[in-house]
Amino acid sequence: MRAGRYGGTVAQIGVLSQSEQPLPIPLILHHQVRIQGFYVGSKAHFEAMNRAIGASRMQPVVDQVYAFDKAREALKCMEIGAHFGKTIIRVVA
Repeated sequence: MRAGRYGGTVAQIGVLSQSEQPLPIPLILHHQVRIQGFYVGSKAHFEAMNRAIGASRMQPVVDQVYAFDKAREALKCMEIGAHFGKTIIRVVA
């Protein structure tokens, strides 16, 4: 863990193996970091979910698509909770 901002959240998604690195408890406490663990399903569950999504032709609900230069506006909309569904910021290469 590097020194950085205080009061952040680290999301640990899934546990694949035991870490060789010790958990830096003093840094976690000093920086007031919150660690949130998430367990996920198996690979078989993931593949079954994807088959079901494909078979049902499920589509996400899109609230609004913003041009990249309107990203601040998009984030403000999300911040105040004025959106319903996904907010998309279009990035054109």
